Amino acid sequence: MSLPYDPKSFPIPVVALGAGSQSEDEGLDYLSLPQGMATFQPPPLPEPEAFAGHGPALRALHEVHARLQALLAGQAVEPVRLEVLGADDLALIHQVLGEGEVSAQVLAEPGAPGQAHALPRVQIQESVFAGVWRVIERSDDGLVRDHIEVGPVPAILRQAARDDARAPLAPLQPLPPGVLNAPAILAELAEHRLHWRAGQSAEVVNLSLLPVTPEDIAYIDHIIGTGRVVILSRGYGNCRITNAAVDHTWRVVYYNSQDAVILNAVEVVDLPEVACAATEDLADSAERLTEVLQWVEQA
Repeated sequence: MSLPYDPKSFPIPVVALGAGSQSEDEGLDYLSLPQGMATFQPPPLPEPEAFAGHGPALRALHEVHARLQALLAGQAVEPVRLEVLGADDLALIHQVLGEGEVSAQVLAEPGAPGQAHALPRVQIQESVFAGVWRVIERSDDGLVRDHIEVGPVPAILRQAARDDARAPLAPLQPLPPGVLNAPAILAELAEHRLHWRAGQSAEVVNLSLLPVTPEDIAYIDHIIGTGRVVILSRGYGNCRITNAAVDHTWRVVYYNSQDAVILNAVEVVDLPEVACAATEDLADSAERLTEVLQWVEQA
């Protein structure tokens, strides 16, 4: 699967060097950095009395809390299924969990010849409790699977990236016009994929610091492809993450508050760290959810 690429999204500034090449009274023009960082904002909670008659919603929240504690204790945990809950119970859960800074989707994959239905489209929203994720799968036959998952990142994102993986396309010979340094960058990425192992930190190729042309970046995108996973993190500015159609390879692009690109990179890793909740985040979420449940149960 390949998405259209607009090389104008990544302009490469031309800077003249050498004596006399720059005017002395010319000021430096920096790209503005993000001006705000997302911090924990508790959602507007319903009154405790609102849970009267909504035992299923309260039980589901207690299950989420129990799974958080079990995960922190090193245990494997299952999702909390929500399909059996009524609309009012789901609305209460949504109000308590709120919406956090990371959202994601797995685009639907068209059905293969002879296949009755396409693979489902998945929508994911992190709650204000980092590491607590609402995951909704929708099939083209109308089937909806709805659950809450706790952990650094929902398992479906890693699974979809693995399913998308294939061998990279063979480089074109001769190279298209304007492609200069893409072959060397692709060779470096291939070397990183060869040696990277699960648990290691990311191998990052920062395209913003390299002499690349828009044609180079378009060519890199063509060779490594684009998968179905799209992640948006709004913790500090905006960060858009997409998986390549090859193993453990991700495009990571940061934007400032004016939507100008401030960092454009390719990471070889299981999943970029910016999209994941850390252990400290999970512990903090367990503590905050404890306080919320105590407040709800005071009635």
